[in-house]
Amino acid sequence: MDLGLSGRVAVVTAASKGLGRASALALAAEGARVLVSARTASLLDELVAEIAAAGGEAHAVVGDMTDPALPARLVEVALERWGRLDVVVANAGGPPTGRALDVDDDALLAAFQVNALASIRLARAAVPHMTERGWGRVVFIASASVKQPIRDLALSNTARTALWAWTKTAAADVAASGITINVAAPGLHATDRLLERGVPAGARTGTPEDFGKVVTFLCSEPAAFVNGTAVAVDGGATLGLL
Repeated sequence: MDLGLSGRVAVVTAASKGLGRASALALAAEGARVLVSARTASLLDELVAEIAAAGGEAHAVVGDMTDPALPARLVEVALERWGRLDVVVANAGGPPTGRALDVDDDALLAAFQVNALASIRLARAAVPHMTERGWGRVVFIASASVKQPIRDLALSNTARTALWAWTKTAAADVAASGITINVAAPGLHATDRLLERGVPAGARTGTPEDFGKVVTFLCSEPAAFVNGTAVAVDGGATLGLL
């Protein structure tokens, strides 16, 4: 299947490792030119080199998505370098663990900044340019917790669900413009964050590589009618019907 991504330009944040990195590699494998961003320059350099070695094209911008100026800068760099912007994959690391009644105001606000507002800022900066071309894909990497809250992850549950609600609202606003906005909601994948928290006994885990392919499909031409959806990529672990 031709995903229609060859020659398109994508921005991927928190791309230095884990699910963001896998998404950048999968997009590049389909012929997209990828602008990758994260806080660690050395890891970004390794990613750019890997993409180049495979025949792809990538460029890195070091930055922290909690910086309100970074989303607009990423869009500007993509436009300056390649003259277009077609795809945004907004990713961010998860907040600390904590139970709902234990987390304080500062922790909640910090989680909202990282796991909701940073991604929304990037979409707001990118969508006008996509609208001009009549085509665009925005995918937010969130968590399966938007469908089924995870105990002891109150900050993630709250902030990522806020992003999902914004997505559902914004998707209807852009649908007539050839743009889709969706959430990719991962379950347990073999990433550093999961290893830090510990894998539940008997749990089935996915690979970042497979997750990246799902994100890439959501960014594709054939996914034009997939809009305002949270796609659970969790091996069937989420038990809810919605």
